[in-house]
Amino acid sequence: MSGYDIHIIGGGLAGSEAAWQLAQAGHKVRLSEMRGSGEMTPAHQSDRLAELVCSNSFRSDDADSNAVGLLHQEMRALGSLILTQGDIHKVPAGSALAVDRDGFADGVTAALEQHPNITIVRERIDTLPAEGRTIVATGPLTAPVLAESIGRATGKDSLAFFDAIAPIVHRDSIDMETAWFQSRWNKGSGKDYINCPMSKEQYLEFHAGLMAGEKTEFREWENVPYFEGCMPVEVMAERGVDTLRYGPMKGVGLDDPRTGRWPYAVVQLRQDNASGTLWNMVGFQTKLKYAEQVRLFRTIPGLENAEFARLGGLHRNTFLRSPELLDGTLRLKSAPNIRFAGQITGCEGYVESAAIGMLAGRFAAAEIAGTDLPPPPRETALGALLSHITGEAEIETYQPMNVNFGLFPPIEGRTKKADRKRMYTDRARAALKDWLAA
Repeated sequence: MSGYDIHIIGGGLAGSEAAWQLAQAGHKVRLSEMRGSGEMTPAHQSDRLAELVCSNSFRSDDADSNAVGLLHQEMRALGSLILTQGDIHKVPAGSALAVDRDGFADGVTAALEQHPNITIVRERIDTLPAEGRTIVATGPLTAPVLAESIGRATGKDSLAFFDAIAPIVHRDSIDMETAWFQSRWNKGSGKDYINCPMSKEQYLEFHAGLMAGEKTEFREWENVPYFEGCMPVEVMAERGVDTLRYGPMKGVGLDDPRTGRWPYAVVQLRQDNASGTLWNMVGFQTKLKYAEQVRLFRTIPGLENAEFARLGGLHRNTFLRSPELLDGTLRLKSAPNIRFAGQITGCEGYVESAAIGMLAGRFAAAEIAGTDLPPPPRETALGALLSHITGEAEIETYQPMNVNFGLFPPIEGRTKKADRKRMYTDRARAALKDWLAA
């Protein structure tokens, strides 16, 4: 560590954001990323930093009535690299912030490579450093050897669950005589999604195909619960014949131009790159075998001749029992020289991972400078998420969580449901302003 103030392990969203925050504060950073050293994870396809392995969406960008949109706003206010590059590489997605995944990763990588305070080293780290300030941001695909080292340091077994990847379709292989452009309830530009309609008969046949389709075989390490926010489509199908129709395949708010009516069910595709040549199947994370995916998904009206740029798959997601193991600034209680950041702490989602990376970086920067940085107020999106990870959640039942208003302190007094979200966001903005001023 000679010549560096801090060592960051992992160049995903959290590690990249932490490195940026520290470097911007004037501190020297060594950023270790194993991809590019001859190592690769089951889900990544390149050695670029901050590669998006699942969806290309950062979800809602509505800062007035959506918790993740509020988190976007707070991160922008704190100079987030991830949100800066997200805004630069934005693609149409209604009221959501979706990005060209290749352009985004290229932008993050270039910004970090060019920063004079950051040295990127392509290497695999197998053990937690015994000395020196360190941020571990190895994400849900933490290498098994390092995971064992973390387990020894924490005295606790890591928890694990599946994270499933949705297929991506080539735009020119979609039959637009059957499918049409429209956002639900005409939000955004009104035409940000491609919609493939299904009749009742088609939906029931598709549901039966999901139930009968050949799935990947389970191994011992795969015997873990799924995360509710990224449920494989066939697992949702197992919960009841109408589960998908009231979930990712709901047809409400979409007017089939051929009938003028809402379809019985619908498969939506969202633009995945800036040129609009790739579109991903929204909510269609899957553990079906590849051949079965091609066969079954080509029964969807409009996708009969679909060509897939990427098929769905599964990867293991490992995370700590953070409310028990980490302090209020993300330090490991048993080894305070080590902080954890990103999905390994038990947050879920691209933006949430980057947000916790941002906070880990800022806490570390303050510590190096010999000052105290109080955690952001719980009334903010950043503070609510951090509090969930570092103590508010139930330890025994702890599982990954997206940011949501349920993590915020409740609004006092009786309020109309329609007004409550705006009250949360107004209160959060005031709290963040006071925190920044202090």
